[in-house]
Amino acid sequence: MIIDATNLILGRMASVATKNALLGEKVDIINCEKAVISGNRRTTLKTYRANFLERGSKSKGPFIRKTPDRFVKRAIRGMLPYKKEKGKKALQRITCYIGTPDNLKGKETENLDKISLSKLEVMKYVTVKIVCRELGGKL
Repeated sequence: MIIDATNLILGRMASVATKNALLGEKVDIINCEKAVISGNRRTTLKTYRANFLERGSKSKGPFIRKTPDRFVKRAIRGMLPYKKEKGKKALQRITCYIGTPDNLKGKETENLDKISLSKLEVMKYVTVKIVCRELGGKL
């Protein structure tokens, strides 16, 4: 299964990916930087900054994922029982990419119109690329 994350809501896309990975299917997610997080831009960025950057220390952690592919994979990991054996195997079946890699170009992607940005009632959102750049990622 190949999912194109362009204009898909991050949490809903992650839940689809986890369901398929738990069923034993390999999931590739392309264009992770174009996935969106719903909500007001200012408060969303403020929340992520407060939850990630102002916690812990640089030497002991928690360590923050600042690239969009790792950010998305971390969101997916939060929906899996990753400490159990079935969760570890499911997480290994999921691969996230920035952009579209050469080996996946031209292949058919899944049509996930039910979880796209157009289904939001209020068009307030921020992309994963902007969140990662705000957290200090160099894109």
